[in-house]
Amino acid sequence: MYSLTVRDRVMVAHSLPGEVFGPAQALHGATFVVEATFRRRELDPDGLVVDIGAAAAALAAALGRIGYRNLDEVEEFRGRTTTTEFLCGWLADRLADAVAAGDLGPHAAGLDSLHVLLRESDVAWGAYERSL
Repeated sequence: MYSLTVRDRVMVAHSLPGEVFGPAQALHGATFVVEATFRRRELDPDGLVVDIGAAAAALAAALGRIGYRNLDEVEEFRGRTTTTEFLCGWLADRLADAVAAGDLGPHAAGLDSLHVLLRESDVAWGAYERSL
């Protein structure tokens, strides 16, 4: 399996309701380093997994929807707990939508899967993988 990864970062604020989250129940900020890895079994005729610029732009566009926002106030997340794991799945779905819409260009045809990793810090992160 071949892969190509692009990286970006996003700053958000949120609170995580429930005793299980301890002090994170209070409103707090988070800066996530985000990695999106696109995978395919065979390279395309140009020797690519996906266009790196298009992949980076799609990731930036998805992150732009939540950057510098209080996730507690985002209607799309109402009633959801915006854990790192939840945000991994949400971002993977936004990137899959971009692939399906053709936003990653012709090189995205034939992609098999997508892996999204959010690093909360250098010692803690979460990830989600989905097929395309």
